[in-house]
Amino acid sequence: MTSVADNSLSNDAREHELKQMYEAIHAKNMFPFWAKRSDVEHDEIKQLMASGPKALPFLWSFKNDLEPILQQSAKLVTTEDSDRRSLILTNPGLKPRRATVTNLYTAYRLNDPNELMPAHRHTASAIRLGLTGQQNFTGVEGEDIVFRPGDMVLTPRDTWHNHGNVGDQPAINLSVLDYPLVESFNSLSFDHDYVEDGSLKKKQSARFSPDYSARVYGTGGFTPRFVDHFRGVGGSAPMFVYRYDAVRELLERNREWDDNHHEGLKVEYTDPVHGGPVYKTMTFFMQMLRPGETTLPLKQTASQLITPMEGSANVKIDDETFNCHLHDTLAAPGGHWVQFSNPSSTEPAILFIASDENALQAFGLLQRFGKTAGGDVFRLV
Repeated sequence: MTSVADNSLSNDAREHELKQMYEAIHAKNMFPFWAKRSDVEHDEIKQLMASGPKALPFLWSFKNDLEPILQQSAKLVTTEDSDRRSLILTNPGLKPRRATVTNLYTAYRLNDPNELMPAHRHTASAIRLGLTGQQNFTGVEGEDIVFRPGDMVLTPRDTWHNHGNVGDQPAINLSVLDYPLVESFNSLSFDHDYVEDGSLKKKQSARFSPDYSARVYGTGGFTPRFVDHFRGVGGSAPMFVYRYDAVRELLERNREWDDNHHEGLKVEYTDPVHGGPVYKTMTFFMQMLRPGETTLPLKQTASQLITPMEGSANVKIDDETFNCHLHDTLAAPGGHWVQFSNPSSTEPAILFIASDENALQAFGLLQRFGKTAGGDVFRLV
């Protein structure tokens, strides 16, 4: 049957029928995708663009908020109560979703001395970054890794892993997971029953030497042919630990480089065998802001999670400036102008940054824009 617009209706009758139609559409869980320029109330394109949760710029303070609660949780929540004791940072614009920015979340964990959590695995990929303590522990697919502040450890999707602390002092680490992205694809799952030799075990037996990642992949630029690089289920870097000393030395060695005024000195963690980011869903950087340095504004569709590892940084997001101190986390969602500055005139600031830019790039959705010193906007390649 062909329908045509009924021009015989009076304006009042038409408005009444329009209102009834919109009420019926929304009551039946549908959304009308058309727009009437003369009718602001029912400009559905504007409503579509404005509706839905959106991540907001937000700063979590390590010293004032995170660390005291982590210490309190260690007293009140034992390993008998829970297999994990982590604080997930939930963006106020995305609640009730467990997400720090749209596609990623950050969590902080404190492990007491000589504490070991049971082995588990999940379809979300993750990294662990040491913040405090010298003997954070993560065992990944039979490689037992002890890591210090600034060291980054991979736990790729579907790899069995343990978390804990093998030292005599409490240790805090930071996690970044692509949990929200995996959840949006309805692909999230967990497994807590680790079986070895036919019986359930809390900890994996070591199958690789503790220095395996550094010994096989640590030199960079060379690909050993004498080992199997398929570890776990694939799709991630086979090197499971990236040491802070190495990336810090690289930044220091190039601190006079002055060609990128929108990002300063920024190093991306990459897969030593296949190249590119360590995961397909998220990527990680260490950035140096030299004493007194201020970057030019940059806007991109990708989101960033920013954590200072040395010094502090002032991060301007649009018209609001956030003062980021040691081990804080700042959510910088995509779509905002972001500018970094180091308030110190004598010491560099070192920032750990997680981003979903490679996931957006894979779908052709990554866009980046910069401003010149004079304020002109241009597209970055």
